[in-house]
Amino acid sequence: MKNFIYSFLLISLIACAPSSSQEVSTEKPKDFNGYWYAGEAEISSYRLEQARYGEIHAGESVLVFVTEPFSKDKQVKLDDWRDQSSDNVSVMKLNMTKKFLTGIYPYSMMMSTFTPVSANIYPDPFKVTTSSQEWCGHTWMQMNLQDEEYRIRGFSYFESEGDLDVLVPNAILEDELWTRIRMNPENLPVGKVDLFPSTFYLRLRHRPHEVRKADAKLVALTSSEYADDAHKMYEITYDDRSLSIYFESTFPHTILGWEESYMSGFGNPEMLTTKAKRINTIKSAYWGKNNNKDREIRKELGLSTQ
Repeated sequence: MKNFIYSFLLISLIACAPSSSQEVSTEKPKDFNGYWYAGEAEISSYRLEQARYGEIHAGESVLVFVTEPFSKDKQVKLDDWRDQSSDNVSVMKLNMTKKFLTGIYPYSMMMSTFTPVSANIYPDPFKVTTSSQEWCGHTWMQMNLQDEEYRIRGFSYFESEGDLDVLVPNAILEDELWTRIRMNPENLPVGKVDLFPSTFYLRLRHRPHEVRKADAKLVALTSSEYADDAHKMYEITYDDRSLSIYFESTFPHTILGWEESYMSGFGNPEMLTTKAKRINTIKSAYWGKNNNKDREIRKELGLSTQ
């Protein structure tokens, strides 16, 4: 019993803790390890203007980036970060959340992407998971890399979507672009690309889970509403959708904001644009800050405390 309790406590303590391994390719800057393997996550808050039901709704978004030890075979976070086997692969994890109200009822959405740090060895994300909750019900989707394909399993309260279990060809995932920017934006794909759309977009637009032909470009900018100094924009366009991500040109390539435009649907043919602009960025071992007094940190991020 004592061993069980000890094991439980150990797992609880490391449940969200970052990786201590340092699998960094030679393409990354020399301060990469010092920033991403310092025992903290990077948390950025954003003021969100979300398009939904033909209108723009105020809300908030958070991007949490952290490195973690990941099992490439089981495709889950390893309980023991000290595992020295070849199964232990360091990944850059992104947890992206969106919270906004549509009239009387709230939306709460979350997407997680697990991208290997050593892209020269493991070029593709291992896994993406996405969930959405609102008063009508909730949905869940998971993508797992299997050889040259992704297995997609999804569960929805919509009859037309139902339970999903399909294979799609390996392609660039729109959801991996955020982690690619943080690790090395110069390696972002440009030109004509095969792209699997954002899982948030697929959920909100009820679109089929298929690879699309997209145009991608990386542009150097000198000013915009997202920053006063030099920065860059990465843009992709396909179907009725475009996404522009604004980020700092220099390491650690903090994401300053984004814009995404598409037809709002549900009988409204108008093209609307979702916008997110950064409020603040902090480094924190947030998994240990779970007491009532720690709510003060949310004020630093400009986030609601209730």
